[in-house]
Amino acid sequence: MVSLATLRAFDYFREVPDEQLQWLLERSESQVHPAKTTLYKPDDPVDHLILVVSGQVRLDSDAQSAKEEIALYGPHSVMGVLPYSRMKTAPTYWNVQAEAELLYLHRDYLREMTQHCYELTEALVHRMTARVRDFTKLAQQNEKMASLGRLSAGLAHELNNPVAAVVRSANTLRKHMHATPERFKTIMRLQLSDAQIDVVNQLLLRLLSAPAKHLSLLERSSLEDELMDWLDDHDITDNDDLAGQLIEFNVSADDLDTLFEGVGTGNIQGVLDWLVTNLVTEKLVLDISDASGRIQTLVGSIKNYTYMDRGEGKSNLHIQEGIQSTLTLLNHKLKQKQITTTVELADNLPVLCGWPGELNQVWTNLIDNAVDAMDNGGRLEITSQIDQRPNGQTFILTKVVDSGKGIPENVIDRIFDPFFTTKPIGSGTGLGLDIVQGIVHRHNGSIKVKSQPGHTEFSICLPVE
Repeated sequence: MVSLATLRAFDYFREVPDEQLQWLLERSESQVHPAKTTLYKPDDPVDHLILVVSGQVRLDSDAQSAKEEIALYGPHSVMGVLPYSRMKTAPTYWNVQAEAELLYLHRDYLREMTQHCYELTEALVHRMTARVRDFTKLAQQNEKMASLGRLSAGLAHELNNPVAAVVRSANTLRKHMHATPERFKTIMRLQLSDAQIDVVNQLLLRLLSAPAKHLSLLERSSLEDELMDWLDDHDITDNDDLAGQLIEFNVSADDLDTLFEGVGTGNIQGVLDWLVTNLVTEKLVLDISDASGRIQTLVGSIKNYTYMDRGEGKSNLHIQEGIQSTLTLLNHKLKQKQITTTVELADNLPVLCGWPGELNQVWTNLIDNAVDAMDNGGRLEITSQIDQRPNGQTFILTKVVDSGKGIPENVIDRIFDPFFTTKPIGSGTGLGLDIVQGIVHRHNGSIKVKSQPGHTEFSICLPVE
């Protein structure tokens, strides 16, 4: 039995007069719900102010409480419809976690409450503002953690390849260097003249400085046959190994003829072995350098994305840096679905003043949603340009366009609503676009969407202050 003393246990009602709490009791209905009861499902109408007298009620992203806990209401909590709130339907599943006694007040009494119970109304309005504040903070934190999870998975994937390349090349280089002293001993025995040494050095320097040339399978096979014939004609041992390494640097039979003419018959084997040793060393060092550069690029993208070396307040920023960093960190998803990406960011984009980390969250959510909406082989287009208004105000207009199946016309007006999602249950919280809209509005900007099958376009307009 719910009594006046029961309501006094609610922190919100400490300053509410007894007669107003009695008014609440007389118009409310108490119900006890066993554990695992689902009070509301998404889009069910919600018509009651609900006081949790005992037990627990969870807001979940699915009916089984197995996916994502949105909020947990324990004893002496207030939930449901509040005075002046716009809640009409449940945004998610409301599941009873532990047997709960709930006190229900129908929304029809709220107008009377606001007219005759000032302190009670004030307490509940304070609860509503606190709920909005807590929910906004929780939603932003949850979405940031979700974004972090997506990016960390992508980062691990992207880092794996260059790190493996560095380790593999370093191990190969170490083994390769063990053979270098023996080949150095061979070359020292040859007693080459200065002119002969110049021939070898000139060929080596030319091969090392020549830009890499990609050979087709047919071209590679033809070059391999040509080199094998030359090596056989000149009685060179280890033909297969030497030919394979020479191909990597596009060494031709003409190059070998020049070398042979310069050093003579008795020296060609030792010179060729020494030449290939240096070429292999150079290739392994280049592989390590390229892989290390890729790691450096990824680390730089993380640094730009998180702005880890800057303060947390507003700062001047170039949105193209955030977009490029986000694309780098999400590149694994683009490659996985073989999505063609076109990025056209105007060179003359002005500097914005804003919260860099928040804007990067905007690009992350929009690009990630676009990738999820597309099948393999889709197209992603990102453009940014200056939008000069007649009143003299300058904006930066950024568009994210995907070739996915589109957003149904009957739900496109709801996609920015909290908890609304077109993804399967468990695949999305429905908070991403709500947070995106909040961040854009915080920057005094606007976001719009238009969609049809094969073309979904999000337009983000941010003012230049």
